[in-house]
Amino acid sequence: MVEKTYQHIAVLMGGPSAEREVSLNSGRAVAEALRSRGYRVDEVDVRDTTLQIPTGVEAVFIALHGTFGEDGQVQDLLRERNLPYTGSDAASSRLAFDKLATKRLFEREGLSTAPYEVISANEQRTLPLPVVVKPVRQGSSIGIHRVFDERDWPAALADAAAYDEQVLVEKFIKGRELTVGVVGEEQLPVLEIKAPEGYYDYRAKYTKGVTEYLVPAPVSETCARQCRDLAGRAFRALGCRALARVDFRMNSDGDLFILEVNTIPGFTATSLLPKAARARGIEFPDLCERIMQMARVQ
Repeated sequence: MVEKTYQHIAVLMGGPSAEREVSLNSGRAVAEALRSRGYRVDEVDVRDTTLQIPTGVEAVFIALHGTFGEDGQVQDLLRERNLPYTGSDAASSRLAFDKLATKRLFEREGLSTAPYEVISANEQRTLPLPVVVKPVRQGSSIGIHRVFDERDWPAALADAAAYDEQVLVEKFIKGRELTVGVVGEEQLPVLEIKAPEGYYDYRAKYTKGVTEYLVPAPVSETCARQCRDLAGRAFRALGCRALARVDFRMNSDGDLFILEVNTIPGFTATSLLPKAARARGIEFPDLCERIMQMARVQ
């Protein structure tokens, strides 16, 4: 039996972002898991950028995805109230949520990432097709498109620009999609995502049965070790804490390119980080409790 640092906790879910429904699913799953471990849990459905925490709550599990949850805003509010919370602090959250700032940091740290440029809705790109276009600050594949044909470029750019005035255009890396979850100081087993046509978009993420997940990923031990090492380096470079998920593409030569770091990844029992934890022998309620125990004021 784990000696609980906190007894009465709040799980923040929902939020005002485009990922509200996904966050509600994550939050309910976390709340149920923590109740099964004996915690008193209040579920807090966050509907805007104000925050009301029930009286008596000792700590907060953040299950908010996207804007307000992963961009440092809610972390700032919780720090001001001197409430311990799960995950990375406000500064690291802001950095990881900004895809451009993250890529620039990776370049400085010598971490491989796809060639890119940043444009606005009325600018011309210089990278040749195929490319991936995405809002600089958005999550869960919102506004992200792969473009193989020039005819599809205007609509893809317009959609990405609808979510952020800055748009990141990356060279498309043909190959396999891999991800590594990090919990505390531990890198979990590598997971491979096999999505329809190799495209892990919003539909592939959240439509049951559409995507296949292989964990441990069928890669060599050398490749797996390299993935875990890069995940740990990216996690530390961003100053992350407690949990994250690091996403990669691997080309046909076995070269790895870091796509991004998610500081609050999906958290249902069937989400990627919990799947990897289960492969490591950590069941979902134990995973939630382990992360809850790491909550602190920061």
